[in-house]
Amino acid sequence: MATTKVFIVYYSLHGHVETMAREVQRGANAVQGVEATLWQVPETLPNLILQKMKAPPKANDIAEIRPEQLMEADGFVFGFPSRFGVMAAQFKAFFDATHELWASQALAGKPAGIFWSTGFPGGGQELTALTAVTQLAHHGMLYVPLGYTFGSGMFEMNEVKGGSSYGAGTYAADGSRQPTELELEQALYQGKYVAEIAKKLKNQPLSAVV
Repeated sequence: MATTKVFIVYYSLHGHVETMAREVQRGANAVQGVEATLWQVPETLPNLILQKMKAPPKANDIAEIRPEQLMEADGFVFGFPSRFGVMAAQFKAFFDATHELWASQALAGKPAGIFWSTGFPGGGQELTALTAVTQLAHHGMLYVPLGYTFGSGMFEMNEVKGGSSYGAGTYAADGSRQPTELELEQALYQGKYVAEIAKKLKNQPLSAVV
């Protein structure tokens, strides 16, 4: 059986999304027959601005991805911080650069999940996912929400928890808050969940059932 390739593609300014992305990858790689790879999208801010924002250096063990490389994957999990309820401009710029893939519909039929980080509860925990779906729809990708398959973790009321039925999420607050154990568990679960679906679709492509 051929290996199913899942790309976890993310943008992270202060490291919260990167932490989540590594858990998503760990979950996806736990599925037999799946090879999950982490990728960063290019930064668009100049170094001077990043220094003023006190952004840490980017992970040097994770390569930047080019739009055309998306064609190599069988499924995706996209992660980014929220900016006023939508994906960060850096990730939007990456999607904007995929126009040739859109023109040929090269990504149509491939499953994709979404995870994110917001500062606070009103920062777009669900709106960020909903607005990101427009990018997937234009490419013909299949959005994979988690629903309530994560189980009891979806109903936690005794602690602050990001994420929803749309995907895994975390709160960064002023930047000092780090993803909690429960948030990381959901990210791990999302990696497994999307990977399992990507594997099923690869072994029985849409063309075989339409």
